[in-house]
Amino acid sequence: MNENAIAILGGTGDQGLGLALRFARAGRPVVIGSRKLDRAVTAAEEVSGAVPEADVVGLENADATRRAPIVILSVPFEHTASTLKGLRDVLAEGQILVSMGVPLATAIGDGAVRTIGVWQGSCAELAAALVPKGVAVVSAFQNVSAHRLQHLEDEVACDVIVSGAKEPRQRIMALCGLVPGLRAVDGGPLANARMVEAWTALLIGLNVRYKVPEGLGFRLTGLPEDTA
Repeated sequence: MNENAIAILGGTGDQGLGLALRFARAGRPVVIGSRKLDRAVTAAEEVSGAVPEADVVGLENADATRRAPIVILSVPFEHTASTLKGLRDVLAEGQILVSMGVPLATAIGDGAVRTIGVWQGSCAELAAALVPKGVAVVSAFQNVSAHRLQHLEDEVACDVIVSGAKEPRQRIMALCGLVPGLRAVDGGPLANARMVEAWTALLIGLNVRYKVPEGLGFRLTGLPEDTA
């Protein structure tokens, strides 16, 4: 395991690929995971094409998970449980799993501007109930535009609210500094992910109403810079 590596499961999707591009541009080793090896390899080749100096590889999810201390789960909500159940024997004590999932109503055939209830309270808390003991779950990156992440020429003007236990939360907050324009905000305990996830549905509706295909983002005002 490379201690500097970041694994992104679902890195073949728009948002996961955007993070892979940004972290690779920042010089971090990136491992893209997918259920299908050929899709992971194709995504890794896309990152290498955009960032020639990238240290990136595409693997199946289980192999990708073994390669990095930080594993970002960037899959649709409806695949969260099945993906994590398939990784129970792979995730190890001390790893951090970052939940980006949002329980959008698209999971039940409804619109993306609404969310559905989750018994545990949020997608992140569902993930925490499914990972092995000793694996920390942190909520982050739900509200960052995939389009803006992939447009490497521009900064990503967005705040990222990071929730979870203190030490892993701080480690994930540090990742935000690798992406120009992203600012990490200490979101406190994991239960606060319930509110942050719901904002994604709000943003999707705002993007439609204001005709912003590039994607809107949140920026908190009045936040002391030395505490962000």
